[in-house]
Amino acid sequence: MTTQSGDQATPASTTWRWTDPSRPAWLRVLGLAWPAFLQQMLLLTVNLTDRWLAGNALHLEGDQQLSLQGAQTTCFYLAWVVTCYGVLASVGASAIVSRQVGAGDPAGANLACHQSLLLAFALGVAGGITGLFGIDSLLVALQLEGLSREFAFDYLSVTLALLPCQLLLSTAVASLAGAGDTRTGLWVLGGTTVANLPLAWLGFRGLGNWPGLGFAGIAWGTGLSHSLGTLAVLLILWRGKSGLRLHARLFRPHRAMLVRLMRVSLPAGADSLTLAAGQLLFLAIINLLDDASQGAHGIALGWEALGYLSGAAFGIAATTLVGQNLGAGQPAQARLCGFTAFGMGAVAMSCMGVIFYTLAEPMFLFFCPRPEQAAVVAVGVPVLRLVAFSMPMLASCIILTSALRGAGDTRFPLLFTWVGFFVVRLPLAWWLSRTEVHIPGLISFAGWDLGLFGCWLAMQIDINLRGALCLARFLGGKWQKIRV
Repeated sequence: MTTQSGDQATPASTTWRWTDPSRPAWLRVLGLAWPAFLQQMLLLTVNLTDRWLAGNALHLEGDQQLSLQGAQTTCFYLAWVVTCYGVLASVGASAIVSRQVGAGDPAGANLACHQSLLLAFALGVAGGITGLFGIDSLLVALQLEGLSREFAFDYLSVTLALLPCQLLLSTAVASLAGAGDTRTGLWVLGGTTVANLPLAWLGFRGLGNWPGLGFAGIAWGTGLSHSLGTLAVLLILWRGKSGLRLHARLFRPHRAMLVRLMRVSLPAGADSLTLAAGQLLFLAIINLLDDASQGAHGIALGWEALGYLSGAAFGIAATTLVGQNLGAGQPAQARLCGFTAFGMGAVAMSCMGVIFYTLAEPMFLFFCPRPEQAAVVAVGVPVLRLVAFSMPMLASCIILTSALRGAGDTRFPLLFTWVGFFVVRLPLAWWLSRTEVHIPGLISFAGWDLGLFGCWLAMQIDINLRGALCLARFLGGKWQKIRV
């Protein structure tokens, strides 16, 4: 079998065998999910490495240490917002490439890859410039003050300057995943992770007489490692991989393909950005608490990512297999693969939940080894144990939303996000965390004064509600008839 890519025919990659419909559904899911899982763990390793460096800044005093960890929590959120912003290019890439592959149109898949990369670069430049001008105002709006705000400003300035590289990397990896190749992304992200630790270490702590760049040095190390990964994956695509091969002429804007990509990506991007906006408002509530709660929140989120990213790996498999099977006119297989991915992912995430519950304290002590950080541990351990009970429904939120996106059904997940965040999570977080709740011009009443635990309790209620809604939408089956 050969595929047309530009003017030349290239052999189809053997990585496509994992999407062969003659294989059992669980084997197809596993074949795509395990490299994607390792990809996600490599991304988590980068995040945890950066957090460990900040948590072991021996040259800082106690108050400075807490301010740094509070700033890192805000940076963690805003870096996640950047990832959500990248969905505007990457979801369309994965969904359309997988549809074209399933329909036996590799030339269309290659065109979708090129136009997605073009879109990613444009979004990266626009987002980076806009963010650099508005970053200080955003940090003020997020209730970040004093030294924490200074740390966060330095870090985020670097992240935004290198935003185009990050979006190109994620979109290229998503295109390959849509073609059934999750292994190439694994190798690229593996190299990125290996490069990150020494670069971030040098940037933060310096070398010899050079004192380093402080917290911003971590951002430089991470950003440069991502840039190297971007160069690597673009070189791989230039040489040709999994039926995709870069040609300069295919980067000319193609209106029809861009419209198709945006038809899928805009609702998905709106969903992700709405989720990000809700998370930022959620963070603003937490930033009204003390420094220990801010730091504990960020560390708990970092560890929770073990569960979240496990689900994301199965979500990548669901997106690819649902899209390819619908493109091939096999909706029953699409449904089977999507539900199989959910079941396997729910089991994996539940196992992570057991780890969170039993090892919460040593997991916090890893990032908080100093006596003055004991307050962070005391506040953080209960919330990490709490989230363990929501892993099955979080799997539904992540994996079935990915399956629906692979089908082009991106509007209903957006509606579920609106309800979950703005009707449930945010009002409940305010009420459960505060001693008193004021609604200007209307009423004041007593809150539950549960602090960070109250915020995380509201988060779990939201997750379980959205998980149930995603499950109901997938089981309903209307997504099987959507055209993209």
